[in-house]
Amino acid sequence: MNTKTLFFIGCLCAVVANAFATDDKTAYVDPFIGTGDHGHVFLGANVPFGFVQLGPVNLSKGWDWCSGYHISDSTIVGFAHTHLSGTGIGDLGDIALMPVVGDVKAGRDEMYSLFSHERETAKAGYYAVHLDRYNTDVELTATLRVGFHKYIFPPAEKTQIIFDLEQGIGWDRLSESRIFQENDTVISGYRYSKGWANNQRIYFSAVFSRPISAFRQENNRFGYAAVDTRSDRTVYVKVALSPVSIENAKLNMQAELPDWQFDRTVSAAQEAWNSELNKIDFQTQNPRDRRIFYTALYHTMVAPSVFCDVNGDYFGADKQIHRNADFVNYTTFSLWDTYRAAHPLMTLIHPEKMADIIQTMLHIYQQQGKLPVWHLVGNETDCMIGNPAIPVVADAILKGFRGFDTTAAYEAMKQSALLDERGQKWMKEYGYIPFDKENESLAKAMEYAIADWSLAQVAKQMNRPDDAKYFTWMSRTYQHYFDATTGFVRGKDSQGKFRTPFDPFRSEHRENDYTEGTAWQYTWLVPHDPAGLAKLFGGKKQMFQKLDSLFIVSGDMGENASPDISGLIGQYAHGNEPGHHTVYLYACLGEQHKTADRVRQILTTLYNDQPAGLCGNEDVGQMSAWYVLSALGFYQVEPAGGKYVFGSPLMDRAIIAVGNEKTFEIIVKNNSAANKYIQSVRLNGKRYRLPYLSYHDIAKGGVLEITMGSE
Repeated sequence: MNTKTLFFIGCLCAVVANAFATDDKTAYVDPFIGTGDHGHVFLGANVPFGFVQLGPVNLSKGWDWCSGYHISDSTIVGFAHTHLSGTGIGDLGDIALMPVVGDVKAGRDEMYSLFSHERETAKAGYYAVHLDRYNTDVELTATLRVGFHKYIFPPAEKTQIIFDLEQGIGWDRLSESRIFQENDTVISGYRYSKGWANNQRIYFSAVFSRPISAFRQENNRFGYAAVDTRSDRTVYVKVALSPVSIENAKLNMQAELPDWQFDRTVSAAQEAWNSELNKIDFQTQNPRDRRIFYTALYHTMVAPSVFCDVNGDYFGADKQIHRNADFVNYTTFSLWDTYRAAHPLMTLIHPEKMADIIQTMLHIYQQQGKLPVWHLVGNETDCMIGNPAIPVVADAILKGFRGFDTTAAYEAMKQSALLDERGQKWMKEYGYIPFDKENESLAKAMEYAIADWSLAQVAKQMNRPDDAKYFTWMSRTYQHYFDATTGFVRGKDSQGKFRTPFDPFRSEHRENDYTEGTAWQYTWLVPHDPAGLAKLFGGKKQMFQKLDSLFIVSGDMGENASPDISGLIGQYAHGNEPGHHTVYLYACLGEQHKTADRVRQILTTLYNDQPAGLCGNEDVGQMSAWYVLSALGFYQVEPAGGKYVFGSPLMDRAIIAVGNEKTFEIIVKNNSAANKYIQSVRLNGKRYRLPYLSYHDIAKGGVLEITMGSE
């Protein structure tokens, strides 16, 4: 890829805000939302989809510190340049810097400082905190590939900035590192580690604003850079990252942050965020809803993250360096979560990124022999279940996105669906996955069915009738598990017998037929065929009776139940992704008002503007994407193709920039807490009667008028 081309794509100065809404949307973003409870969100400084996420790391460890930070903590051990947001596993935390005063030994137990949340600030693109132990103020900002530090020390003879290459976050463990001084202002090195990503490589080059008075390194794991602050207390450090080399890190620095204008960089980061946040002008009289909405929209853009240098070089899934790519390579694909809402949202407001996202996935397929499952910094983690990239690729093709080879994309989906790994062998042999052959059998098979349905729709479009027939048949796998006598999906063995004993409330964390769920939640995992599911119940009436029960029953899930089963309304678990479409099944089958009831309940009770504002893991944007789409009044239920089913809009008016200088305006009349039911819909002035909007109606721009009422 041409350096100038990619720099233009990533240049923070090249952003142009949408003409219809150019106010400061970052004023409504509160990055602390989701840092409490089990939200696990990233807190720090970054730009949309940036390689660098620069933020604090607490001394504490554990599940609620998967991002490195939790609002309950009062310690900081460093400021790392890479983080995950909302995951259930911890990793990254690369290249951490810690400013210290005096003789301080490296190591997190040795160099940590206490801090107070009253002296901590976080905004989109900016983070600041006061380190009590060292009486030092820290300010952070970032570009796509460069972290920018500002330290204001007390006057001191011995001031140091410690580079910590040893400790990562969560599962991350150092395997190899090097740190060295190049000259009196430059420290460079690299860090290789193993964890969730088994072969992670990050190179860096750090430049100081003034000469380093002394430098020493310890076992190539720690570096001590001393700076005299007796006469000048302020020290700036710029740290550029690369997945390829130290030389490329320097190239990224020169392209993105050649000067020392910290405040201007903060403004550029804010401008970059506003350019993206202004793609939706969400108007409501309720300031709380606006804060939740724009923070949610902000959280959907932490990842996928750019994972290439300004010259197009990147580290591939084949563990090789690929040079001068003609697309922007991305990473951090939490696809089991994000295929449900985050990617359908991306097709609406980030159409310009879709070709690069799909190109990335196709290159991963070429390099590792299958589409990504859960891809992280060039590594396939194989985390979670199903073939979640297939709905994403299929959705892009069905919605008409191009800029990639659709024939190659089809073959990548088909070959990924026909592998023998991760239970797929049994799918081909039995038509389902028996529990005596595979753990999490039912959940895996039902996720494969969703992917197979998505693939079948593309096969139909591309005139491949045999494939369409086969994958449509495979998409009905869920029917094998349905037990009409109980009204639940249940595990089935290779002899065709249901698992006994059976308790629809019980859950063992990944040690039974379900993945992070129970029969109460997984029975509804048929977003691609609600009508077919209704037939199994004996009709829509019977299905609705069971679905009504979901939201009121209570039972003991057992002491070994996954903590991800959270955000409960009865046994509906909004805190975990497999249920996110469930409330929209009513509308799919003609009971739209029941969808409106539950959508409004979730929007107003399971999201708030406090640190504990999420009822489950953010999961790299999925939890927030559900809110964004649902607050706008619709949600894509079918995994691919673009049918956005109506729910209950939360705003009075919204204008969505859908690309090509087009906007889709939604005007909601008579909306209130009581008036939560849709009375009528008009699209471009004409009465509209379908229970969903098509992607193409939204993407071509227009005006949607929704009249609300109390009945």
